[in-house]
Amino acid sequence: MLTRTHSDPVVAPEVPQRIKRPRDPRLDVFRGVGMLIILLAHVPNDHWALWIPARFGFSDATEMFVFLSGMASAIAFGRLFDREGIVMLTARVVQRVWQIYWAHICVFLVIATLMSVAGTKPDGTSYIQSLNLVRFFDDPAPLLIGLLTLSYVPNYFDILPMYMVILALMPVMLLAERLHRFLPMVLMVLLWLTAQFSLVRFPAEPWTERPWFFNPFGWQLIFFVGFFLMRGTLVAPPRNRWLMTLAIVIVLTTIPFAWYRILDASQFLRDAAHALLPLTDKTLFGLLRLVHFLALAYIAVHAVGVGGRRLIHPVIYPVTRVLMKVGQQSLAVFITGMVVAQMIGIWLDHAGRTPLPTAIANLAGFALLIATAYLVGWFKAAPWKT
Repeated sequence: MLTRTHSDPVVAPEVPQRIKRPRDPRLDVFRGVGMLIILLAHVPNDHWALWIPARFGFSDATEMFVFLSGMASAIAFGRLFDREGIVMLTARVVQRVWQIYWAHICVFLVIATLMSVAGTKPDGTSYIQSLNLVRFFDDPAPLLIGLLTLSYVPNYFDILPMYMVILALMPVMLLAERLHRFLPMVLMVLLWLTAQFSLVRFPAEPWTERPWFFNPFGWQLIFFVGFFLMRGTLVAPPRNRWLMTLAIVIVLTTIPFAWYRILDASQFLRDAAHALLPLTDKTLFGLLRLVHFLALAYIAVHAVGVGGRRLIHPVIYPVTRVLMKVGQQSLAVFITGMVVAQMIGIWLDHAGRTPLPTAIANLAGFALLIATAYLVGWFKAAPWKT
């Protein structure tokens, strides 16, 4: 019989180490680009916003944001589900929804305060009125309840509530995937159809029947397309000359139905664009928005090379490295951008929207978002622990 003496060394059991996979530069760079575009899109009457991708096609930076969020969620949440199961996944989703909920509340209060302090525009219009917050300031008590219950969601503040609902669907989709590989796709399409036929509506204000600007059941489709593409449940199409040609044709064909200069010059195209509205509707996430975005994504993913190797080429890496940092901190950058966009709009109202003030304001906005990304990254690294 062997016994251990006090002189024998104690050998600690080996703990398996999780190997952290390197981040995909495509995911972070495109999310970073999306954050900068979303800033321009949120600045009131910003001339630079006339040149963002949304002006030339049916989809815009919102699709990019939601699709890439789905891919990022597959890495963070999908792997947690595979390792720990549904209970830990659900707990993590609840924690994330809780974080986003309070970010939404804080952003609303900060911007409402900013609009109150800003007073009136040079033309005499109040900033409170410009964001349709007059009722909130006239009688805040019932609308504070609506704010906390998400039954009061002004249009400017609609993306994060949509994102919370989509995240809450994730455990259902992953359980469905465990039952059958294609069951989540069936659920995605059924939920999308409920949005197209307005079977489910999320009220946005108590005094009208206006719903949330982004119907989560419509927008979950593109989120989970990205999610299951990243998990491998859906297989991305390979590089193919005919598919690339088709994608380019789709992107070019949509320009006459979206670019305002062409629409202003042609009554026929304006009528055609109006007829296509059910398929391009942003609230319900019309089908042509998905088709257009997937065509753009197919072109982009092959343009940057296998694994995004062209994004880390030494010539452009100083720029893409910054974009990657912005993309890695997308939630913090997004909520900062919502506030900064209104600040830029207020400044341009007084400085004028001539090219120089517009350029200064937008570049300063980009700098603030980049600074936010680096600052949040520094805090997350917890340097005080080293």
